Amino acid sequence: MKRGGVRGGWLWLGLQSVARALPAVLTGGLRTEVRATAIAATLLLLAGSASGQEYPRPPVPDLDRLTQELFAEIQSDESGVAYEDLYETLLLYYQTPLNLNLASRDELRSLLLLSETQITHLLEHRQRTGPLLSFYELQSVEGFDLRTIYRIAPFVAVLTSDPNAARGNLWQRIAHEENNALFLRYERTVQGRPGYGPADTTSTGRPATRYLGSPDKLLLRYRVSRSRDFSLGFTAEKDAGEQLVWDPGTRRYGADFYSAHFVVQERGRLKTLALGDYQLQFGQGLLLSSGFVVGKGAETITTVRRSSVGVRPYASVLENSFFRGAAATVAVTPTVRATVFGSRKRVDASLQQAQDSLTDFREFTSGLQLSGFHRTPTELANREVLRETVLGGHAQYTSPDGDLQIGATAVNTQFDKPLQRRDELYNKYELRGDRNLALGVHYSYVWRNLLLFGETARSAGGGLGTVNGLLASLSPAVDIAVLQRHYARNFHTLYGNAFGENTRNINENGLYVGLKVRPAPRWEASAYYDRFSFPWLRYQVGAPSAGHDWLVRLTFSPSKTSLLYAQIRQRTKAYDADTLRAVPLPVPTQRRSLLLFYDTSPLPQLSLRTRVQGSRYREDGGGPARHGYVLAQDVTVQPLRRLRLSARYALFDTDDYDTRQYVFEQDVLYAFSIPVLAGQGTRTYVLAQFDVNRHLTLWLRYADTHYRHQDTIGSGLDEIQGNRRSDVKAQLRYRF
Repeated sequence: MKRGGVRGGWLWLGLQSVARALPAVLTGGLRTEVRATAIAATLLLLAGSASGQEYPRPPVPDLDRLTQELFAEIQSDESGVAYEDLYETLLLYYQTPLNLNLASRDELRSLLLLSETQITHLLEHRQRTGPLLSFYELQSVEGFDLRTIYRIAPFVAVLTSDPNAARGNLWQRIAHEENNALFLRYERTVQGRPGYGPADTTSTGRPATRYLGSPDKLLLRYRVSRSRDFSLGFTAEKDAGEQLVWDPGTRRYGADFYSAHFVVQERGRLKTLALGDYQLQFGQGLLLSSGFVVGKGAETITTVRRSSVGVRPYASVLENSFFRGAAATVAVTPTVRATVFGSRKRVDASLQQAQDSLTDFREFTSGLQLSGFHRTPTELANREVLRETVLGGHAQYTSPDGDLQIGATAVNTQFDKPLQRRDELYNKYELRGDRNLALGVHYSYVWRNLLLFGETARSAGGGLGTVNGLLASLSPAVDIAVLQRHYARNFHTLYGNAFGENTRNINENGLYVGLKVRPAPRWEASAYYDRFSFPWLRYQVGAPSAGHDWLVRLTFSPSKTSLLYAQIRQRTKAYDADTLRAVPLPVPTQRRSLLLFYDTSPLPQLSLRTRVQGSRYREDGGGPARHGYVLAQDVTVQPLRRLRLSARYALFDTDDYDTRQYVFEQDVLYAFSIPVLAGQGTRTYVLAQFDVNRHLTLWLRYADTHYRHQDTIGSGLDEIQGNRRSDVKAQLRYRF
């Protein structure tokens, strides 16, 4: 029986809610009053839909728009955000959405889209009235406005019964799971580059360096998963310039990188068992962070704190941010959970032989190689030469009401060859040796409209790291966040990624204050100020230094399908001046940026986005200010039910590389694009998504950057002769 499309579907859900709540209404009581309010809100919404004011619940997540709302614009390559993992985590929530009737406080926090007060109100609503009966009952939950509901809609579900309550055979459930898909992706730069040319010799007669593989980038991925039940998948990737070769002697088996995992969840007292590749996130991420972090951005409140989500399956293509082995979480008591994990894998490093017999190590590595590229003989020589073993555990107590969490973490990392950084003064306190044991404790406490959280840890060299903060709702329209951090210059954590200015939690002190105000319906103002200092030297900074970073954004939502905001951000940070002085002289550099963004959907099949972005860069005493800007217009249209087209035309003009612009672009599913635009020119792309049938979907993408007043693009092995760079990408998804 058909129910009249989308509106009829929501009407059917509303009638189901009324029918199921009717017995409670007849019997009376507190639950009756609250549920009656929910029913009234649902019926009012349905009445609006029936009159043509349909609430636009998107069928797929709009990651591009969500990215615009959550992130500040990127100002440098030091952002430290693992965008691949962030995108993939959001898509994982889309494919296996959180059940709002079962999700814990930490799971709701991990969405980064709900404030602590909203989470508290939702949990209290569940406790008072029982499970939600429909998605639109959220309108009766205090603090949930239409914008919030719209943002979380693709990533959550309302299931009135646990779909995993009556489990059958695991392998049969895997075989019959609908969330079951195979991806194949191809990418290539059209123009030729010398790195892919024929073998040549240098002026000295030696062979010139060349990439050993083809310019094609390939990705194969399969995954089948079900929320709170299981996840099974594997990934194979070959980057441009890498070889497809079978050579067991050098541990190469076709593609350059493989990843696989098998995770089962909620098996009685066994809450999670992960085999293969996995990630860990506990506390505030000071010792263990999965990479699903945002840092400082336009969302000034919810992204400050981390969520202790524990063991997560790993399915990304970052080749260094995961564990490989096994991990298990067990419920010791209803309020205590314990996790143990072990990992052993090979990582990239540059091995060196000691030239001085008096040195501590005969063979050592100056640091880990994190690029993941293995294209040239040198990169291949550094591939998987260092064996890393990680053992550890975590224990956490959660109070029966979920308001208090206390946990402890231990992580021991062992290398088969010692680390010894280059003999530079800024490396004096870096990790040295073949072992690092880190111990930490964390806490989280909710009291009324206040959340207190923090984590403190100590590494093997005696260095301390601590991060502590609070989130508070001063009123329904005002939220604040305060976070203090201290990471000693000899504090070492290899898998941590707590809140900070640096890409690593070392040699930093800081105080962050965030504010969000909703002065009127459809209006929102957000701001933050972050003051930070670096007590010891840093790379390209030859003395202790300090700086600050602030942002102000004003957002207006004219309608449910429109978004308009203006943002200004300024960051002041010291770098060594480009002088001939014998002693480095750090000078403050200031980058101020302005961003205007407008997103609207005048028709259900048409979306328009306009972005104006500019920046001003100035060195203290270093001459005149330099400027850069970009103007981008996006159009997304769906002319046919199975076809979706997106395109962008952008103009950019920057004085130099210091004023370069970063702009998010739409891409194929499970991929992201943030090109760097410097110089003068235009940037265009076209993306097509076509659903061939219910099983097969095809994406095609063509991007082109045309530079003015340039005869070459790039340098070295990637130099392009000419003023144009074009990239093609194709992806197939087959749903089983």
